[in-house]
Amino acid sequence: MKKLAAAFVFSFLSVSVFSQAQSAPRPRILGIDHVSFYTTDPDATKKLYNGVMGLAQAGAIEPGGGERYLVGTQWVGYSAAPDPSATDRMDHVAFATDDLTALRRYFASKKIKPSGVQDFVDHSRSFFVTDPEGNRIEFVERAGTTNDLAVASAVSHRLIHAGFIVHDRDLEDSFYRDILGFRLYWHGGMHDDKTDWMAMQVPDGTDWLEYMLNQKAHPDLHTTGVMNHVSLGVRDMKQAQAILESHGWKPHGEEHAQMGKDGKWQLNLFDSDFTRIELMEFRPTQKPCCSDFTGPHPLE
Repeated sequence: MKKLAAAFVFSFLSVSVFSQAQSAPRPRILGIDHVSFYTTDPDATKKLYNGVMGLAQAGAIEPGGGERYLVGTQWVGYSAAPDPSATDRMDHVAFATDDLTALRRYFASKKIKPSGVQDFVDHSRSFFVTDPEGNRIEFVERAGTTNDLAVASAVSHRLIHAGFIVHDRDLEDSFYRDILGFRLYWHGGMHDDKTDWMAMQVPDGTDWLEYMLNQKAHPDLHTTGVMNHVSLGVRDMKQAQAILESHGWKPHGEEHAQMGKDGKWQLNLFDSDFTRIELMEFRPTQKPCCSDFTGPHPLE
């Protein structure tokens, strides 16, 4: 009997060790590193980001990459649209990690095969995966501390979220929530009884990915431009608007400050391809509709 019991314990421990080896721990996902779009008018893009928003411009750090506009230590990238007739100008969203090698092992343990690792001139490294709805997602490990090259007159020094159209929330949750550990930060909609937006916060930071729900199967360029967006954080919207106006911008059309459904002040800008750049205060100033916040707010 003792021999049988010992054999059982040994077998149980062996299975446990094997199981733990098979399910590699997930390394940290710290926030958004950058977001990249396509443009059909690079000059207009430069005028908006560099001229109106005051963001410093930097060249590509990868072969074939486009211009980068620096938001503190993060950036928004633009490259020439390979197909000007396409109705989606978002290229990819990139998240930061501090252990790219371990993250590759983690994906392998989940039966997900990433692309090969790319090494860049700034000594950063990255790879791509594709989420369940076909969005290109990059994971980046930066070499050491990234310097903040933003200029003092920049409207923002912090990229806080990116959003894109999601058709099947459960399918995307199986990737971002169940595999990557993203957690709900807030959800809401145009009406209190309907969820149009799901803010999914990274597991080891305060940045978030926003599911833009309830859209048509084949939206036009204007719709994808509004939905597939990037958001820059500001401490005070009045001060942010004053910076824009000092650079020659004036409120017009859909470009004006307004209170968001989440209780945060926001102001939308649009590039020449209808891509939305949302300025948003870090913290709410009134109670949000639809749900309470369930995670910490980002800071500058």
